[in-house]
Amino acid sequence: MNKNVILSILVTVVLMLTSCSSTYYIDADNGNDSNSGNSPKKAWASLSKVNSITFQPGDKILFKSGTSYVGQLEPKGSGVEGKPIIINRYDKGKKPAIHGEGEKLHTLLLYNVEYWEVYNLEITNTGKEREANRRGVTIKAEDYGDVHHIVLDSLEIHHVNGSLVKSDGGGSAIIWKNSGEKVKTRFVDLIIQNCYLHHCGRNGINSRGNINREKWYPSIGVIVRNNLLEQIPGDGIVPIGCDGAIIENNVLRDFPDILSHKEAAAGIWPWSSDNTLIQYNEVSGHKAKWDGQGYDSDYNCEGTIIQYNYSHDNYGGFLLVCNNGNTFNTSGNMGTKNTIIRHNFSINDGIRPYPTEREGDFSPVFHITGPVENTAVYNNVIILPKESLDNTIVKMDNWGGPWPVNTTFKNNIFYSEGNSSFSFGKDQNTIFNNNVYYNSIDNLPKDVNAIFTKPDFINPNVRGSGFEVLENFMIKTNSALYKKSVGVSKTILE
Repeated sequence: MNKNVILSILVTVVLMLTSCSSTYYIDADNGNDSNSGNSPKKAWASLSKVNSITFQPGDKILFKSGTSYVGQLEPKGSGVEGKPIIINRYDKGKKPAIHGEGEKLHTLLLYNVEYWEVYNLEITNTGKEREANRRGVTIKAEDYGDVHHIVLDSLEIHHVNGSLVKSDGGGSAIIWKNSGEKVKTRFVDLIIQNCYLHHCGRNGINSRGNINREKWYPSIGVIVRNNLLEQIPGDGIVPIGCDGAIIENNVLRDFPDILSHKEAAAGIWPWSSDNTLIQYNEVSGHKAKWDGQGYDSDYNCEGTIIQYNYSHDNYGGFLLVCNNGNTFNTSGNMGTKNTIIRHNFSINDGIRPYPTEREGDFSPVFHITGPVENTAVYNNVIILPKESLDNTIVKMDNWGGPWPVNTTFKNNIFYSEGNSSFSFGKDQNTIFNNNVYYNSIDNLPKDVNAIFTKPDFINPNVRGSGFEVLENFMIKTNSALYKKSVGVSKTILE
């Protein structure tokens, strides 16, 4: 590359960084696409006008509050570091609404663009019939390289009638997808926060990324936080192909019982991701007939931490740690390793009220299965339900052949309100140490420091949603257990 070419590139970059940004206004009721769009009085009117423009770094695209649009928003252009392109609203009133009406598989599409921030839109995508791969928002990158700084903030996404069948492609409120046959492609600094997602099928927030360990190029800086998801029957939040994703302060609740017995689903879980941090979330009311846990450390994951969460009233239990032994040690599956489950509350999980065609009465509070290694479960409070078709606290088994190896349960409280039991098999080196077992529990594990004292909770009869409920399950300071440091630390309530 000669000096003139380098100089030309530098001049282009400088002009891009120093050029004036523009603000564009869109008003479906009073605008006109022949206008300049540069003021509320000269607003554009349509999505097609917005889609025809290639926006520049620092540009703002503002939709008038209270207006609505039918079609798809498919903006072009990219921002740069420090000068993202921003979509937002202007004036007071309801969020501007964009209704996809099932015309395409998305209502908002961000494709091979970066440095975008999208705020305060209402998005739907309802077709005449459910359709596979239908989404509200699709963020997609192909053969692009590193895609920087995509932010979705304060969106309401609802009534997206995607397929309820995962193998067909499912459907969801939000999906991000990265792939690259020619150029390794990933997301860097992808943030989804403060959104309200409801009445979407099949899933809430999910992803598709690189899962091949021989070509490992995970997305980094992924954060999903402060979102409310409800009336979504399938998987809640699923990062795939990420390293260091943070899933925190989300509430997932009221999952409708409409999936078939062939559909496995759970609340929050990583898949082919490393060092995922899942904390300060509340998941309740998951009703999937296969699985249906609040949380899961799944296939091909290493270093997952699930801490300071609240799980309650989930049909399938509190926690799944699993890996498929049929594909173990292939390029896409190194096993599930070094999962940490600590300082969580599980109350009344594992309450599936009916036997299912696939799993029968199966709904243990903990299900640990397949080639998973070095799982550490400590300082959790587990309040077991009074009535359950399956009264199992911990179920160890062998998905695909291999059994779990090196699993430790330490300093946990297992507080049974009915009849409960443990179930083991050929799992290797499973260790229990210094756990509390209270009330009617059968097939107790070997625990040389087992404690059978009744936990002196502040008020163990309280139930409900919200972290404030958990204050009732703190150990009284004058209790003998308080000094033994079992159960959840007060940090979860601070």
